[in-house]
Amino acid sequence: MHVVLAGGGTAGHIEPALALADALRRHDPTVGITALGTERGLETRLVPERGYELALIPAVPLPRKPTPELITVPGRLRGTVKAVQDILERTKADAVVGFGGYVAMPAYFAAKRMGVPIVVHEANARPGLANKIGSRYTTHVAVSTPDSKLRDARYIGIPLRRSIATLDRGALRPEARHYFGLDQRLPTLLVSGGSQGARRLNETIQAIAPRLQQYGVQILHAVGPKNELPVIDELPGMPPYRAVPYLDRMDLAYAAADLMLCRAGAMTVAELAAVGLPGAFVPLPIGNGEQRLNAQPVVRAGGGLLVDDAELTPQWIESQLLPVLTDPQRLWEMSHAAAAFGRRDADELLVGMVYEAVQESARSGRRRG
Repeated sequence: MHVVLAGGGTAGHIEPALALADALRRHDPTVGITALGTERGLETRLVPERGYELALIPAVPLPRKPTPELITVPGRLRGTVKAVQDILERTKADAVVGFGGYVAMPAYFAAKRMGVPIVVHEANARPGLANKIGSRYTTHVAVSTPDSKLRDARYIGIPLRRSIATLDRGALRPEARHYFGLDQRLPTLLVSGGSQGARRLNETIQAIAPRLQQYGVQILHAVGPKNELPVIDELPGMPPYRAVPYLDRMDLAYAAADLMLCRAGAMTVAELAAVGLPGAFVPLPIGNGEQRLNAQPVVRAGGGLLVDDAELTPQWIESQLLPVLTDPQRLWEMSHAAAAFGRRDADELLVGMVYEAVQESARSGRRRG
């Protein structure tokens, strides 16, 4: 079997695709995997690093919403769709699995023309244009949230890296806290605004950090590789404040923490829920509001807090977050609520959907033209 993955552009598209690739290889080491991408996407680094074939196609930016510009898309896509068809022909693809983004739309069009089975995975609560269209071509549609409005959607969660999907936070905690130079006994707040950091989170936590430390809370803070590290006066007897540019071991960071202050990207929300780490989610104030929608289901389930970007202040941290951090029973309850909501097996469920689509196509005798 050969599977073509269409999930280039951002880590939010690429990481679930690679997690599926790993799961497919666990089931069958001989399965062929080709990932589609463009020269401008992170896939040019991430896909080869994981040992999978990367096939580059021309980039055709898509409007995020239906606009007059949409009528120009078919013409601009024509050459890209032909490039994908050539890849499907060369690899004798048995299925195309799309994760949204620039490369997914031409992949769906090419697969539809050739009769190649399509599986769609949507990570966000509010689907993008590519997956809205792709979901019309198949009944095999996987989503990350029970609130999804996509037709034929099956709630499976987001395929995660094995280091996260199999993480036992309790067992790894002593090693994790030693790794970051943290106290083994103190409540721990993890702060990160994503791979590039977030100024709002950084400024707020730096302003309130001394107050949190006075109440016995230690902090692990990923500020972002391009942001300045805070100047910290390490006072004797005070809990640690560990500031780093970037966290390359998120499994250890999750294991070390009792609660995380973060944005509400789909991958972050899925990972925290899967490992049972409560989150204080601060959705991006720009865009189409999808980050708020991503966080709402786990917050409703009791596994997190939600605060608007404009309302994230040192006062909010002290009045709302500090009481949680210093209440072991509340942390335990939120952790169990998050874990009960989270999905650790999305990669396996998506593998099942791929096989299901391939077998259904074989039974129907569908032929590619």
